[in-house]
Amino acid sequence: MKLAGRLVLLLAAWGALTAQREPVLVPAVSQSLIEVRQGFTGARLLLYGAVVDPQSGGRAGDYDIVVVLKGPTAPVRIREKERILGIWANAGSSDFRSVPSFFAVASSRPIGKIVDERTAAIYELGTDFIQLSPSGQIDPEEQARYASGLVELRRRQGLFQENPGGVSIAEKVLYQARIDLPSTVTTGKYTAETFAISRGRVVASATARIEVVKAGLEGQVVTAAQRWSFVYGLGAIFLSLGMGWLAGRLFARS
Repeated sequence: MKLAGRLVLLLAAWGALTAQREPVLVPAVSQSLIEVRQGFTGARLLLYGAVVDPQSGGRAGDYDIVVVLKGPTAPVRIREKERILGIWANAGSSDFRSVPSFFAVASSRPIGKIVDERTAAIYELGTDFIQLSPSGQIDPEEQARYASGLVELRRRQGLFQENPGGVSIAEKVLYQARIDLPSTVTTGKYTAETFAISRGRVVASATARIEVVKAGLEGQVVTAAQRWSFVYGLGAIFLSLGMGWLAGRLFARS
């Protein structure tokens, strides 16, 4: 019912949008708030909306749609392991300032058939084009190798995804895409960027916001730790001391 109601609102907005000259995207998302509780196994997001071209009577025309869902970014250091005298040890490392905790791309066709590499890099239309912001002085080829290793690692973890053909377009107007969030997803604010592309050029874009939060007992613990950090720290210390004392008493009796 909620999805149907939102589609009605999208259709009702067309009258106002047709006053524009350029194509307009009207995005929506099935869940703007995702609660992570105990036993959370992941979530499936439905990202949908409409692309309206006023010059063609409200129909979208022959456009491709690309949806990019990106999670909070954080600095990451990736290390390379090397076997030395039969022991695995750290052989080198590279730092990246801005690595998204989650990154997924869904498109109506493979990205290589929609835009050239330059446009894909500008809008980050694919895991090969994520702007990781490397830091430090390192050989460019070495840095590219570390970046490739980081992306491959996140892919195996299900945190970096690509789904060519993952966007369906109905009647050249309405589009929808489904993106799966794994159970290991990071909490925080997510952005879902939608791009309408025609003849290799981005002609319209829009952004929807999604927030992933901890709920239940875990959420209460996180909130307490953030609001009363000093008291929370003291409580953790006393709890550790108490557990140690209790364990010592139990072992002494046995």
